[in-house]
Amino acid sequence: MNAIELKLFSSRVSGICDEMGLVLRRTAFSPNIKDRLDFSCALFSADGELFAQAAHIPVHLGSMAFAMKSIIGALQWQMGDTLILNDPYLGGTHLPDVTLVSAVFDLDGNSIQGFVVNRAHHADIDCDSPGSMPVSSSIDEEGLLIPPTLLIRNGEIQQQAQTLLSLETKELTGDFAAQAGANQLGVQRLQSLIFRMGEEQYHSGLKELNNYGDRIAAAVIAGIKPGSYKFTDFLDDDGQGTTQIKLTVAIEVSAEELVLDFEGCSEQVAGNMNCPESVAAAAVFYCFRCLMPAEAPACAGLFGRFKLKTRSGSIVNARRPAAVAAGNVETSMRLVDLVFGALAKAMPERIPAASQGTMNNVAMGNIDEQRGTRWDYYETLAGGIGASPKASGLDACHSHMTNTLNTPVESLEMHYPLRVRNYSIRKQSGGQGLYRGGNGLQREYEFLESAQVSILSERRSNSPWGLHGGQDAKQGVNFLNGEPLSAKCSFKVNPGDRLLLATPGGGGWGEETPANAGS
Repeated sequence: MNAIELKLFSSRVSGICDEMGLVLRRTAFSPNIKDRLDFSCALFSADGELFAQAAHIPVHLGSMAFAMKSIIGALQWQMGDTLILNDPYLGGTHLPDVTLVSAVFDLDGNSIQGFVVNRAHHADIDCDSPGSMPVSSSIDEEGLLIPPTLLIRNGEIQQQAQTLLSLETKELTGDFAAQAGANQLGVQRLQSLIFRMGEEQYHSGLKELNNYGDRIAAAVIAGIKPGSYKFTDFLDDDGQGTTQIKLTVAIEVSAEELVLDFEGCSEQVAGNMNCPESVAAAAVFYCFRCLMPAEAPACAGLFGRFKLKTRSGSIVNARRPAAVAAGNVETSMRLVDLVFGALAKAMPERIPAASQGTMNNVAMGNIDEQRGTRWDYYETLAGGIGASPKASGLDACHSHMTNTLNTPVESLEMHYPLRVRNYSIRKQSGGQGLYRGGNGLQREYEFLESAQVSILSERRSNSPWGLHGGQDAKQGVNFLNGEPLSAKCSFKVNPGDRLLLATPGGGGWGEETPANAGS
């Protein structure tokens, strides 16, 4: 392939992922998917290597890229098969993120040509805590665990999956049906592309795409001064009494590759800040993707030069049955801060200050066993972006490992017994400096019915840090009826109660001068 043909091929396979995402969004029922866009779509080769993804959720797709080879080995595939799973220790992230994997065969059904995949967040994953994001101490408390299970074969829902998902009929409904439909379209589009190109040209395109990705990665590494760069940061707490949880990385940069050593990180904790190694890998992949040109193809070749070293039983490579609900969202965010903190020593002219460093997870709902009704709501809240060497940070944005949106007020109030009483920029929460860090936001919910609420948040004790003389940002704070709450907590509310989350800002960059003081 010449350069133009390769670019066309890359755009075509990426376009399939985009189209899958549109189908998933427009056919889903829950605000988590259709409004917040908490889903991801990707394509993998027959041997489980990523070769295309849409610009969806970094923590979803990086973890899938890390673990897909083991996932697809769990089944003797037939044409039309779809696998379902959410097990964090087998390539998942946390239980609410449910993944569907569908095989793509040639038109004769003789050989596997690849896989289409999507992952979407379900606010109800059969957890006792509404919103399925509990302050847990074991994965058994976090909801339904789905090992790699055959979901569809010959167009029918399989009995094991039907029993596991408690389906009353052999039909998928709601968000599961939307996910299955998105994969079905992806299979059709990829089959059509392979037919038009021919299998030989298609496989040549995959090889050329990975080679191109590897060249981009090599160029990024060449731009980093060889040496060893270390950084240490601390998580606030785990919700179970452990505080100041150590995260540390040592990055060894050589001419050919980068080795990121996380072996000095804390042991896995009693709470749910633990994450499987695939989530740690996703954070690493994301950090270096940020250093690459926008046109870099999302493929396995892009990440082959970045090596992870973790310790089994640590917070970044937890062992079953450790709780992991917040590891996927909170620890992954802080791992980005960690890697960027180390890289700031090697590339001070490129790395920004810390962004808010949390997703501010809020989950709530009510289970009425007498009436047989249930409502579940979950969202993550935006915060400040860290200032860079060239510009101030943005206010009230989702950053790094989340690429979702806040639920629109209109959608939230239409679907749930809630009112949003305050939704505003949190002024002066970004760190001052030559360039100012972005401000966080304030969001206040009023409850119209009794409910159970869970909060999983970070940066309530440790501030997002500034760089090169820039000031730290303000920490986040949580309030119920004006009284402060801890970073991780679960509680009951009554009609009329108000919950306020004020999210952290981003750190400032560079020393403040009289000309920009207070800006």
